[in-house]
Amino acid sequence: MSTPESKKKIINRLKTIKGHIQGIENMIENDKGCDEVLIQIAAIKQSIHKVGLAVMEEHASHCFMEDEAVDKEKMEELIKLMFNYTK
Repeated sequence: MSTPESKKKIINRLKTIKGHIQGIENMIENDKGCDEVLIQIAAIKQSIHKVGLAVMEEHASHCFMEDEAVDKEKMEELIKLMFNYTK
């Protein structure tokens, strides 16, 4: 992570996801309906995806900001990383 601010935002999102997971555990223990549980699971999936995008954005930004001349190999690695994440 390149900035303390971005790191803090990502950690806060991850803490929120932890809370949602605990909530799902409680829902299952309390025999909540499958539809309610699945809605929460979908929300967690979306949250995790957003964290991944934020990490990728930070990585790409760091790559381009740190090096004035980005070489072809580094660019290919970044594109491969982005492609693999979005599969």
